[in-house]
Amino acid sequence: MATQQIEIQRFSVTSSKSFEEVLAAVEAVVGHPEIDELRHRLGSTKTYAETEKVIREVIGPSDFMEFIRFDLGEILRKERGQGTPRIVRLVIGNPLIMKQMVEHVPDAGSYAPVTILIDERADGVHLSYDTMASALAPYGSPIALKIAQDLDEKVKALLQSAAK
Repeated sequence: MATQQIEIQRFSVTSSKSFEEVLAAVEAVVGHPEIDELRHRLGSTKTYAETEKVIREVIGPSDFMEFIRFDLGEILRKERGQGTPRIVRLVIGNPLIMKQMVEHVPDAGSYAPVTILIDERADGVHLSYDTMASALAPYGSPIALKIAQDLDEKVKALLQSAAK
């Protein structure tokens, strides 16, 4: 049994826009496939080219799609009432990018797809992301690290754009 310590870096940007505006800005550029239908379509493909085509059809302009969302604020509102700050966790990614990383570092599958956290605080709406490069750095694969850094730049650009 082995345990490895991994230091994660968090990127965060704060927006003065409303929670709804920030969430809408993210939703506008991330694909929203029906996951069960996508799973079926991917299962029906016979070649990587067909698989790639199906994925490219469902990702948004950001090069990402939403896999699932968790409205954590909904749970808090059950206890604290409607004035409770909102908080949503979006799990987004691109299976084609995930494949590239996993080919070089199988453990990358533990970190992809990635999480974006959008939450209201007193100083504004925070958009946070734990970088993939920091998660993969200890594995020592320069190829996977480069792919992760490129992924991080895409996510950071998405968050910065949504915050503006």
